[in-house]
Amino acid sequence: MTTHTDLFLNYLHNYAAKDLQAISAMFAEDIHLRDWNISVHGKDEAIRETAKNFAEAESLEIHVLATYENVDTVAGELHIVVDGRVDLYVVDVVTFNAQGSITAIRSYKGRED
Repeated sequence: MTTHTDLFLNYLHNYAAKDLQAISAMFAEDIHLRDWNISVHGKDEAIRETAKNFAEAESLEIHVLATYENVDTVAGELHIVVDGRVDLYVVDVVTFNAQGSITAIRSYKGRED
């Protein structure tokens, strides 16, 4: 059985690979995407914002430091390296619907220490 953590890790894998088609397939129509810069609702807007992130980065590495799962949500502590030189420490909180599609992604920027 596929867990929400499995789906979350698959999402991160697709994100690091900048595979917009695979990510789009994971998004629910009513997804809410929010981070420290933006808040958008709907699949088209979420895909547009994701595509902008991909265009701004030549390479993405995502290192999972820890994950936490409950009934429909996974939180992951992540170390993201953009273009081999920009280090981001982030907590992503991802919520899934009963079909396993992502209905919300909330990202919180942290610090290295």
